[in-house]
Amino acid sequence: MAADTPSAPPAAEEVVVATPDVTTTTKFVEEKPEKELPLPPAPEPDPDAAVEKLTDADKDDEKITQVPSFKEETYVVAELPEEQRKALEELRKLVREALEKHELDALPVKEEVKVEAEEKKVEGGEDQKEVKVETVEPPKIAEEAVTAVEESVTVVEETIVEKEAVVEGEGKEKIVDVAVTEVSEKVEVEVAGEKAVEDIKETIVEVTSSVAPPPPEVKSEEPKEPEEVNIWGIPLLKDERSDVILLKFLRARDFKVKESFAMLKSVVAWRKEFGVDSPAEENLGCGLEKTVFIHGVDKKGHPVCYNVLGAFYDRELYANTFGDEEKRKNFLKWRVHFFEKSIGQLDMRPGGISTFVQVIDIKNSPVLKKEIRLTTDKTLQLLQDNYPEFVAKQVLINVPWWYLAYTKIMSPFLTQRTKSKIVLVGPSRTADVLFKYIAPEQVPVQYGGLSRDGEQEFTTADPATEATVKPSTNHVIEFPVSEKCTFIWETRVLGTNASYGAQFVPDSEESYTMIVHKSMKIASSDEPIIMGCFKAGEPGKVVLTVDNHSSKKMKLLYRSKIKTTSD
Repeated sequence: MAADTPSAPPAAEEVVVATPDVTTTTKFVEEKPEKELPLPPAPEPDPDAAVEKLTDADKDDEKITQVPSFKEETYVVAELPEEQRKALEELRKLVREALEKHELDALPVKEEVKVEAEEKKVEGGEDQKEVKVETVEPPKIAEEAVTAVEESVTVVEETIVEKEAVVEGEGKEKIVDVAVTEVSEKVEVEVAGEKAVEDIKETIVEVTSSVAPPPPEVKSEEPKEPEEVNIWGIPLLKDERSDVILLKFLRARDFKVKESFAMLKSVVAWRKEFGVDSPAEENLGCGLEKTVFIHGVDKKGHPVCYNVLGAFYDRELYANTFGDEEKRKNFLKWRVHFFEKSIGQLDMRPGGISTFVQVIDIKNSPVLKKEIRLTTDKTLQLLQDNYPEFVAKQVLINVPWWYLAYTKIMSPFLTQRTKSKIVLVGPSRTADVLFKYIAPEQVPVQYGGLSRDGEQEFTTADPATEATVKPSTNHVIEFPVSEKCTFIWETRVLGTNASYGAQFVPDSEESYTMIVHKSMKIASSDEPIIMGCFKAGEPGKVVLTVDNHSSKKMKLLYRSKIKTTSD
């Protein structure tokens, strides 16, 4: 055991025997058993099922951390209650009728006014355009002039010629032809003091016929095929994923069909107006990839989206993102295109994963600044209005005490459904709460996990084991090694007042114990993840020892693998 353990009452020693595939068995060697009696077998508690009870956290964290009960509903139609299935069928009918009538075909086209522009040089030498709008009205003739024209027009001659014609099925009938006489006369008209000579032509037409003209032919229009409208690359009908889309709108409006349909139409119109489906502009979000990113999945398979608001503490990034109105609009466009791209990673089929888990880091966030506050509120409102039911859980971490006041103000504007998905976590409880929803190997290293960028010896496919090191306790982990190999492990202690050491103990009594890693105190400046490697030449076991010198429990993570000679 570590030689630098402080003098105190005999510390309990916790021994964990771990096989290379991380399957562990645990035994406790203590002088006096604790007052914890074994409970009857029970199913593993769901972190979503009950409110978390904090026992070892700071007072601020006890007030902040909340785990409301929320269970994600099914998107399999057969598993829905009868009322919800009826609402879904009604919404399908409304969508089908709208597609047949082409009501979702296009947005109303705004009327454009054509203007003439002519360049004009002004003082200063700059060219500017002066817009000149001319309204052309039909020519008007004074009433006096019109009267004079009418009086001067005389009918010269009318000739009626009778002809006989044979009409099919009717015999001989008389048809009156019309003789047309054009009367041309020059008339002088004085309008507004000017004389204009106009040729007045009047055509006198008199038609009398005993044969009625045939009725006009009515051409029957071919029925139009129903339009195709897609949202997030999925047709609204005739696709196995269509019901998932419609159910999202129904749940966003508490299964009120008409309100759900109105929201659907609004989203279709907004997508066309915003240009969501058009390619994103290049360099639209330069430098923003570290502020919002997808990293790993939670224990249920939901992709995890991290929002790092503290990244905007960088003045240059803040100015480039929120410096003026144009930059704020570009941020909004980038955020929308990022979300659209992220949705492409979801399996939108019934029974698949169609939601995200959001982790929002408020540490060092300049949320009190006007520009970021207004832009963030606008972004959240836009996502809420046009991306319904895409968040399974929203975990806010590193929440300061003053943020509670803000959440209380915003709470009345949130639905009960939305509030049931939100979890607030104080700084000292970030890793503990994240591990309830996300496995440690999936959590980024900056949030207490083991996942790092770049090529590493371990990946997210290698599961890690969690352990709790009790106050003033020595925690021992044993990895059996049964053959000649290279044994690799990594471990992380979420705490500062602790020490770590490693050694190899051979099975043979004639061999000697080898110190692999001398016991040393873990400093806050040290690399958070401790890597270890040992080339075993005989069977034995690798023993890791973690000593907790503090009065609080610590979280311990570790995993291992064996590399054979062929590897």
